[in-house]
Amino acid sequence: LPWFVRGDLDGFFGLAVDNLIQFLLILGLSVSLCGLDAEFVISRILPGAAVSLVVGNLFYAWQARRLARRQGRSDVTALPFGINTISLFAFVLFVMAPTFQEWSARPGVTRDQAAAVAWQVGLVACLLSGILEAAGGAIAGKVRRATPRAALLSTLAGIAVGFISMEFVLKTFQSPLVAMLPLGILLARYLGHARLPGGLPAGFLAVAAGTLIAWILHLGGYPGAPELGGRIFSSLGFYPPLPSLGPLLSALGSPDVWARISIIVPMGLINVLGSLQSMESAEAEGDAFATGPSLVVNGLSTIAASCFGSCFPTTIYIGHPGWKRMGARTGYSVLNAAFFTLVVFTGMIGSIARIVPVEAGMAILVWIAVIIVSQAFTATPREHAPAVVLGLLPALAAWGWLLVEM
Repeated sequence: LPWFVRGDLDGFFGLAVDNLIQFLLILGLSVSLCGLDAEFVISRILPGAAVSLVVGNLFYAWQARRLARRQGRSDVTALPFGINTISLFAFVLFVMAPTFQEWSARPGVTRDQAAAVAWQVGLVACLLSGILEAAGGAIAGKVRRATPRAALLSTLAGIAVGFISMEFVLKTFQSPLVAMLPLGILLARYLGHARLPGGLPAGFLAVAAGTLIAWILHLGGYPGAPELGGRIFSSLGFYPPLPSLGPLLSALGSPDVWARISIIVPMGLINVLGSLQSMESAEAEGDAFATGPSLVVNGLSTIAASCFGSCFPTTIYIGHPGWKRMGARTGYSVLNAAFFTLVVFTGMIGSIARIVPVEAGMAILVWIAVIIVSQAFTATPREHAPAVVLGLLPALAAWGWLLVEM
């Protein structure tokens, strides 16, 4: 059973772009809304997040190889794994930012002190979320068996449309010169089954082509070119993960934590449900993983993140069918773990963001959403199609509501 196959490179590019976006969101939101210094985020929070990605990705790669050996197969795809986008926004907007604002308004409290309290509250929120996720492994299997597949896959498809693909589809038409060619390459390869020059992986070729076009437009000064360049290597250094048990434990009894418990607990339960949906999606594609161990390790990865300074839970990602149809197996998870270890511990994550524009990689996420929505209809009984449509509507409504509110 090979560790790496050609499709793993495609899967790696897609998963790495997805997680890279989450890391950049952590950096931007933590600085702008929570008062944290950018250097602190790069040196303390992002390394902790990278630790959680290493723990989870290596386990799910091992789990997939174990399943493949047991069933005598070579086509098992590891569960995709990364930072939980929904929890990221919820913890920043409803836990950390309000804490920072409340402490900043207190007499005699400096901005740095208020930001430190917000970070500590975020650590505890992450820890509690991880405990809930791990504990959910004990009962999640029964919940999953009792829930119709249409109920699980339709809500997953709604999230894929509203919160993964919609924004990137709009960006594709906003920056067509950069984004259309990568999308065309992926559709030609995976829907049209076209052979690419030299047998190059479609994900790699799509990102490379988008990046090349973006730099040509940028250097030529053409209108609509992405913002690139700047101080490309300014953030390089050595940023190993540092234990944060002291700040974490000292904040466990903080009133600020318990004032946000109505946000923290529901988010932990939502993470469990989201993982169940992703596992049902993988089983519908032929890869049936044990529910309990998968959720326990998901929770342990989140706990590890909190112990090393990250405030942001991890999750089993949606999109397994897309990675599987790309040809990814287990190596893409290992590559993802190695990549984020390298770029976060060396500070290269800022450099990559200034070299490779989001527009070059977002076509992969659009493709993943297409496959997830397709699966919601094809992997459920034909008579359940109305239920699938109804399951799509809440997520679409939520996306529209967010547009109006923001």
